[in-house]
Amino acid sequence: MQDALTQQQQKLDSLQTADKQHFIHPFTDSKGLAEKGTRVIERAEGVYLWDVMGHKLLDGMAGLWCVNVGYGRQSIVDAVAKQMQQLPFYNSFFQCSHPPAIELAQKIASLAPKHMNNVFFTGSGSESNDTNLRMVRRYWDLKGKPSKKTIISRDNAYHGSTVAGASLGGMSGMHEQGDLPIPGVVHIAQPYWYGEGNGLSPEAFGLQAAQALETKILEVGEDNVAAFIAEPFQGAGGVIIPPSTYWPEIKRILAKYDILFILDEVISGFGRTGKWFAAEYFDLQPDLITIAKGMTSGYVPMGGVIVSDKVADVIKQDCGEFTHGFTYSGHPVAAAAALENIRIIEQEQLIERVESDTAPYLQSRLQELAEHPLVGEVRGLGMVAAIELVKDKELKQAFDSAVGVGTFCRDACIKHGLVMRSVGDTMIISPPLTMTHNEIDELVAKATLALNDTYEYVQGQ
Repeated sequence: MQDALTQQQQKLDSLQTADKQHFIHPFTDSKGLAEKGTRVIERAEGVYLWDVMGHKLLDGMAGLWCVNVGYGRQSIVDAVAKQMQQLPFYNSFFQCSHPPAIELAQKIASLAPKHMNNVFFTGSGSESNDTNLRMVRRYWDLKGKPSKKTIISRDNAYHGSTVAGASLGGMSGMHEQGDLPIPGVVHIAQPYWYGEGNGLSPEAFGLQAAQALETKILEVGEDNVAAFIAEPFQGAGGVIIPPSTYWPEIKRILAKYDILFILDEVISGFGRTGKWFAAEYFDLQPDLITIAKGMTSGYVPMGGVIVSDKVADVIKQDCGEFTHGFTYSGHPVAAAAALENIRIIEQEQLIERVESDTAPYLQSRLQELAEHPLVGEVRGLGMVAAIELVKDKELKQAFDSAVGVGTFCRDACIKHGLVMRSVGDTMIISPPLTMTHNEIDELVAKATLALNDTYEYVQGQ
């Protein structure tokens, strides 16, 4: 036993050394990580992960919001292997196509809102939002309105980390690195009632937050605004779920003005809300839907844009050459993975289970955590939720950032065998859609232990 542990430790030491010397991680303080050492994940099955030391972790984040069907799906592996043997790659430039991309576009169109029947494929959600920027500006050029270039987004939104994606997003920390946003992108306030409601009821605040869109349209000028982009709920921003009055008012405003609506469903798409797309959950009619993550359950990188008939007809019939695309647009292996992933979701009725069973159970169990002395609010929908940690529940008083409450709680979760993400002092949960009642119970029990540890920590500060 001791020899095995020694071998595992030697393996970890070797990997951590190589990682420190050669691997620059995304969204990471490289110096701090080098001092601490990376956690090296070696294998996964169902909703569980194991690191190289053999520690078992319940994955409360589905990888990075994406492993909707869980880990270890042999049929996806088989579909990918079969496609690699038959056609490992060919591009979709030069008037060419291939069966997997065609079949996947057709399948996604059948699942999307009825007015959306075309798909542009990319390699990621970031690339998809870059595509949205290019496509909406080209659309308005072709409609004879070339001044319509500005895109309105929201503060604290996340739309990727490429130059266009980070600009469309509203995270100041990203904007500070690289002189962002680029020209032609402006932002309005987020619909964050718990933190920014200022004494208003959720309903009144929802209307106020939505009406900021109309104010910005009038400020910029309708003839200059190309589109409004938004997540159905803000994921990386802390699972910010708009009040019930928000989306109906946004719909009213969008119907009043001649601008396009981009709905970023990179996180929410493919079942996380208990619907194929959150557009249905919130009764929205977007012109473009950004997709990625759950499209392949993360098994192979892939993204895309579902395009409304209104936009597609212009791009396909009037554009001539649309000078935009990627080497891996519609990659045959990724498309094969996506098709099998979607087949699993349908065959196992995962979306129906989420809507009627697992999501209500998850949200009910998580609400029990609202009684904890550290928890200011528990909010969620479908298979996604946030637990906001505060210094004073009555006053909604936040901790000083120097205390590092969210970071401590995240590490305490790992100690107890649970992966939860921290966004500031908000703990985020987005588990695989396959999670069972027993696994949800395990998640809540381990989260409770982590919260208790965190409470003890802050008492000593």
